[in-house]
Amino acid sequence: MTTEIATLAAGCFWCIEAVFDDLAGIDSVESGYIGGHIVNPSYKQVCGGDTGHAEAIRLTFEPDVISYNEILDIFFEIHDPAQLNRQGNDIGTQYRSAIFPHSPEQEVEARAAIARAQTEHDRPIVTAIERHADWYPAEDYHQEYFAREGNASPYCQVIVAPKLAKFRKKHADRLKGVVA
Repeated sequence: MTTEIATLAAGCFWCIEAVFDDLAGIDSVESGYIGGHIVNPSYKQVCGGDTGHAEAIRLTFEPDVISYNEILDIFFEIHDPAQLNRQGNDIGTQYRSAIFPHSPEQEVEARAAIARAQTEHDRPIVTAIERHADWYPAEDYHQEYFAREGNASPYCQVIVAPKLAKFRKKHADRLKGVVA
């Protein structure tokens, strides 16, 4: 089994981690920080907005089951790529929409995905394609946050749960455990 890696930023990592955790062909999802100028930043530092990092996820996926293009199309579906440096009430460059390609081929596919997404939006897509940078895993309590804390967290109940429910309904045939 061949695997590849994708690194994406779309606002709060709890929201997008929960969606990608559900998809067939996604082997692992790790929340973390990328694109900044401080080595091994903490959540508090990143939230302060001065490190240059984005909250992001790093996916390990099976391209024979789900392609990078499919991952990118889902990425554009589950967040607002026309909001500059924010997602909903989360404001700052740490919540930017960005793709961090791992190869020249991924960069080409990212540019094509932005063009596809633009046809679905009436506002300009602001998602940046940023050079690959050092990856720093978020603290343990951020990993699988929705799976662990979703029922107890007001943020998860108001923001993450509705997004995840909508996604699961629309893509029920693509979820883990569904036999094709």
